[in-house]
Amino acid sequence: MSAREERQALTPGTSLYDYALFRHGIEPDGRVPRKGYPLPDGPPEQPEPGLRDLTWHQAQAVVTDALTPLLADPDPVRAAEAVHRRVADLAMPHRMLRAHAARLALADEDAARRTARQLVRTGTDVAAVGVGMALLIRLGEPEDVPWLKALGMLHGLADAASAALDPLDRQAAALLVVRSRDRSGELTSLTDAIHSGDAEATRSALVHLPDELRTMWLGRRLAEAADLYGLLLARPQDAELLALTGRLLHRMADQRGNRSEILDYLPARAVYEALVRHADELSPTPEHRSLLLSIALDLHSGASVLLNWRPGRRRALLDALDRLLPDVVPEPVPGDRHADWFRRNRHLPFARAGDGDRPRWEVVVVHGAADSSAVETRILADGVPLVPALFGKGRGNPPEYLLDSGRLRAGSEPREVQLVEAYCTEGCCGALYVTIRRDGDEVVWDGWRGAVGPTPPPYRFDAAAYDAELARAERDHSWCWPARSTARLIAAGLRDRPDLASRWEIAPGWVGTDWRDPDTPVVQLVFTPSAPPPGTGGSLYFMWWLPNDDGPARDRAAAALRRMETEDPKAFATFGGGNDELAEALGYREPPRTPRA
Repeated sequence: MSAREERQALTPGTSLYDYALFRHGIEPDGRVPRKGYPLPDGPPEQPEPGLRDLTWHQAQAVVTDALTPLLADPDPVRAAEAVHRRVADLAMPHRMLRAHAARLALADEDAARRTARQLVRTGTDVAAVGVGMALLIRLGEPEDVPWLKALGMLHGLADAASAALDPLDRQAAALLVVRSRDRSGELTSLTDAIHSGDAEATRSALVHLPDELRTMWLGRRLAEAADLYGLLLARPQDAELLALTGRLLHRMADQRGNRSEILDYLPARAVYEALVRHADELSPTPEHRSLLLSIALDLHSGASVLLNWRPGRRRALLDALDRLLPDVVPEPVPGDRHADWFRRNRHLPFARAGDGDRPRWEVVVVHGAADSSAVETRILADGVPLVPALFGKGRGNPPEYLLDSGRLRAGSEPREVQLVEAYCTEGCCGALYVTIRRDGDEVVWDGWRGAVGPTPPPYRFDAAAYDAELARAERDHSWCWPARSTARLIAAGLRDRPDLASRWEIAPGWVGTDWRDPDTPVVQLVFTPSAPPPGTGGSLYFMWWLPNDDGPARDRAAAALRRMETEDPKAFATFGGGNDELAEALGYREPPRTPRA
């Protein structure tokens, strides 16, 4: 009998839980597909026409009115049957329904929990079972784990199951996430090994994962699913496992996306301790030196500072890493980015750790990141890194924006400054702003806007100490590599001589290095014609990639500025888009998107 024939042999009233166990039982090797077992045959998901146009708040109100009275019924069987009927009437997409059900205000949590369990254990409809799983995100208890694990094997239910499992069984939740997010199949050997319970196979699959973003972006979930801490306890001197641990910790601490994963990794402090305690087992290669220095930077000024450290422990880990890393680093050979980055950043996490509660600005180039945008200004007040503490949705703005521009200087007039923009743009997930003002012999940061959570209190700094630290940070270019220096000098030249751009009716936009090639300076130029053709308006964007050569940064920047004195950049820069009507009227066409060498 084929798998399809066996699936059809189930009666129409079979619960999804029993169906999931059945599907798993007929698999010859017990392997769960990456996308989960297909759901039983049924009508395709078709939301009612009126529901397609509801706003988020309107849809929440509809779900609240429909389900809240039912979830207060003390009889879970009767309530579950009513929920089945009601969600069928709603005909709302399953994911939307689960999202709203998870936010319901509940008058009787015990009654809602009993109904949720009835739905999860006996429900036959995906939407109704999803409501039960959504409720168990808040109301679940250890006895619910087996049902959630089973339902998580079905296509489309892994996210809800993992969210409900997270507070109950972190490893089971992580395994569901890893399996369902395995887009390329590269994690299959790891998930198979974890399922088998073979610790040695799990360790082998883990250390042989590609050190690439497409796998390491699941850093915390990989560590949880494989029980990385347990593996370290059993193999404390395993050099391959220690190196993998360092890469995962550094990935978890990165602030590239949403909230730093390191803050949600429960054994983070213990894993840091285990890594540093046995870091001398790592061979002294440039890659390992850079990895340990990255860990030190995370512990010094990154999100890892916010872990609940015992007094003195984080300082002790930094001291141990300082002793382990070599003091003298030879000049790197051309093209050796590991050695060059290490030489520029060797003393950063150690030399400025004793400043007490003075404000500090540290420019950090995130090593190993796939793009040159991984340059952030880390701001510490009272030893606390403000961006991950108050916002946590992206890296701090780069030094060109905060330091080179003088935005952080405290003048006679208050100034609002954006410290960080969300990784997905401000229009999507916001940005963090603060107002900087001078108040007598103090500099005050207040008027916070965009912070996640409660509004932060005002920060007050001694004005002399503030000015001295800011001046030091503005002068410190030790973090900068040649192409970035060229870009900064070009930006400074355009600020000092605005006529270089205005004569061509352009204005400098973003100036930095190519995110795909950090050795190529890039200047973005914005063209806004003073007399646009009739019926048009807006602006056009041009990107100027400077040739990648070995000349001194100052000479390269000077040559670029001289060229703008006599040539219109629109003639040699690459058109990058903008107002369509304006572009068509002026004859500009966006080039085809092809990979750049």
